[in-house]
Amino acid sequence: MSATTRRLTTAQALVRFLSAQYTERDGVRRRLIAGTWGIFGHGNVAGLGQALVEYRDTMPYHQGRNEQSMVHAAVGHARQLNRLSAQAVTTSIGPGATNMVTGAALATINRLPVLLLPGDYFASRAADPLLQQLEHPVEADVSVNDTLRPVSRYFDRITRPEALIPSALNAMRVLADPAETGAVTLALPQDVQAEAYDWPEEFFAERVWTVRRPAPDPVELDAAVAAVRAARRPLIVAGGGVHHSEAEDALRALVDATGIPVASTQAGKGSLRHDHPADLGGIGHTGTAVSDALARDADVVIGVGTRYTDFTTASGTLFRNPDVRFVNLNITGFDAHKLAARPLVCDARTGLERLTEALAGYRVDAAYEAEYGEGKERWDAVVEAALRAEDDTAVPTQTQVLGALDTVVGDDDVVINAAGSLPGDLHKLWRARSPRQYHLEYGYSCMGYEIPASLGVQQAAPGTPVWALVGDGTYLMMPTEIVTAVQEGLPVNVVLVQNHGYASIGGLSEETGGERYGTAYRHRAADGSFTGAPLPVDLAANAASLGMDVLRAKTVRELRAALAEARASDRPTCVYVETDPTPTAPPAEAWWDVPVAEVAAREPARQARERYDAQVAGRRRHL
Repeated sequence: MSATTRRLTTAQALVRFLSAQYTERDGVRRRLIAGTWGIFGHGNVAGLGQALVEYRDTMPYHQGRNEQSMVHAAVGHARQLNRLSAQAVTTSIGPGATNMVTGAALATINRLPVLLLPGDYFASRAADPLLQQLEHPVEADVSVNDTLRPVSRYFDRITRPEALIPSALNAMRVLADPAETGAVTLALPQDVQAEAYDWPEEFFAERVWTVRRPAPDPVELDAAVAAVRAARRPLIVAGGGVHHSEAEDALRALVDATGIPVASTQAGKGSLRHDHPADLGGIGHTGTAVSDALARDADVVIGVGTRYTDFTTASGTLFRNPDVRFVNLNITGFDAHKLAARPLVCDARTGLERLTEALAGYRVDAAYEAEYGEGKERWDAVVEAALRAEDDTAVPTQTQVLGALDTVVGDDDVVINAAGSLPGDLHKLWRARSPRQYHLEYGYSCMGYEIPASLGVQQAAPGTPVWALVGDGTYLMMPTEIVTAVQEGLPVNVVLVQNHGYASIGGLSEETGGERYGTAYRHRAADGSFTGAPLPVDLAANAASLGMDVLRAKTVRELRAALAEARASDRPTCVYVETDPTPTAPPAEAWWDVPVAEVAAREPARQARERYDAQVAGRRRHL
């Protein structure tokens, strides 16, 4: 071996390379790949598995129980650290690899970085077919890993050792690029993982990837400023990009200077503290009454770091002012041009700072500020009524569970949720006190995300109380990472809400003519319906069997005490509570398009179609 090369296997070279990668933004440097999650099988145990042992002092390893869960944990880690640090996930070939597809889709949809390292078939075809290999009849180079292509921002199959060099560099480039990031997949044939090669020493040198803060184009900035200055009823829609850019202070400075109110998406909630005079809470189908009322009459909507999903736009029915125009400040041109907007393609913090400077002297009318201030006051009263329990000896409703948690958490606690009826209640009612407190995964709304994501958040922010809020449906999807929390000594808190079924989809089923069929966890009745007695399932006992401390609460008073005990514990703890199913959350203030059967024999479906036709008539394309 010459002085300028090092002989290592491909897997060893990859782990060594990953250990020397860093990001830097605003003078703060972080490990780009902070650790590796893994479940070993024949496709990675002798390659990456051996390499992780070889470099265990420089690359932390975390043992997972489910491949999808491991990706969720890595995503939670990346989001908590504002995309400046990621984790890798390695799996065997076959089902281990395909189990990652859901997690990869979640990462890419939410623009969050994660590095996927699945094993693959023999590049040499020495063993053909090998165990778990997909044999495609006309494309011999296709493997199950190709299912990761459409959900990855970058994909490559490393069929020769030297091919790793350009591919690994491209993978890091995408992971660290705020406009391109998402899931990155390097498929690794198991024979290539173990093959030795003389690697140039430069490949292992410490490398720093600068996370850019591009400034807005002057022409685009002038157009955006002109649009805002002409506005009488402007509204800011704050998305996840505000948090990713750490632009909360810049947003508050703009709002304080101009008086423009802020409504937030699920990803953007917490961009302003809940008690800021201009914070109106969530927007869209799960939004607040004051946000949605202002959105209907807004003449200029300033989107900051948002993708404008159908929940935000109420499926194209929310922004009703015939003269409404959009100004979209976004790191990606793809999102900045949505809704025929005047684009402002730039970093959120830099763009907001420039916008504030250029809008010097502009402020909305005092009457407009008074209007949304009064609306906020009315909504705050609605929130207080929904969270408050008049009788603390009663069984809590779901919103009262949130109220009890609200009394226990500190400003820096992190509350995690993703699917079911809780996202709607949280978006309307949760009073976010800090930028990272509200952690909702609603780009993919993936059941099973919460518990594994809490592990990633806890790893990213040691010492921070982390709460995974899960319903019984989500819990049954993916509880296995509880074992990992116990093994790793991560004191996450799981609040397990038992309502014996899919509450959210049950309500949607009823609204759209499905009559809640198949949405409850109950015995099947004689007529085939799912309306019998609740199933004799003890989820609290299940959590205890996986190693958690479990606290059962039957009343509001017991719930508050259990939550406080869990927060003070240094062990993974589950607070289990059965809820009163009586709806206590405020109803939706805006529509969501779920197409209803155009013809049906049953009356509930026919009535649902009448309601649907009335709503869809209000849809609008912004051109």
